[in-house]
Amino acid sequence: MRGKLIIIEGGDGSGKATQTAMLVERLAAEGRPVRSVSFPDYDSDSSALVKMYLRGDFGGDADGVNPYAASAFYAVDRFASYQTQWKSFLQDGGIVVADRYTTSNMLYQMIKIDDAAAQEAYLDWLWDFEFGKLGLPEPDMVVLLDVPLAVTERLMAGRTGKTGGRTGDIHEKNEGFLRKCHDAYDMLAKRYGWQRIACADGLAMRTPEAICDDVYEAVRALWNKGWKRLNLAVNLDFTGHFFL
Repeated sequence: MRGKLIIIEGGDGSGKATQTAMLVERLAAEGRPVRSVSFPDYDSDSSALVKMYLRGDFGGDADGVNPYAASAFYAVDRFASYQTQWKSFLQDGGIVVADRYTTSNMLYQMIKIDDAAAQEAYLDWLWDFEFGKLGLPEPDMVVLLDVPLAVTERLMAGRTGKTGGRTGDIHEKNEGFLRKCHDAYDMLAKRYGWQRIACADGLAMRTPEAICDDVYEAVRALWNKGWKRLNLAVNLDFTGHFFL
């Protein structure tokens, strides 16, 4: 029986890596088969084009890079990770907790497109490309770490990007881009039924432990009432049972 794929999504500085690790630790302590993955997979050769893109090798402005091309960079990196690292684990019933996934492509590339109909066409294409053509597994749950824009901008100030640039990647250097991302997260969360977790109290971040408690309870709430799987492509629900 196929296991479950849980996505931890959120803007830069929201604590995705921390919450991914804490959720995995908590589930493992209960004796559940669980592991984590992170995207992009910077330690793999498969992320070479992603690094070039984020570093600005294809242009220093994120909006100037074709969203379909950029999406392909990330999708192929995920394909390589899935095929070589966690496909068998998931298919054998394991729980995979992912720090970012296709959901990040939805966000970062969709907002390059101004026309609403063209955005819809892009989202449909991305779904078919990753989950249809490439055969990547669809997520069973997406947890959005919800951080106010003002807090995100403060957290990002002075941050050095993971890609080797002195002032961060081409997204992190573009304040307007971050603002558009924040607005788009709201739209995507409503459209696809993502589980939103408040990560700040006013302009102060909550403790990682408090946030993890909410993430864990959101996961438990779904499997306790019968796992409600979200089909992001058509926004329909299917009822299944969480493998425990």
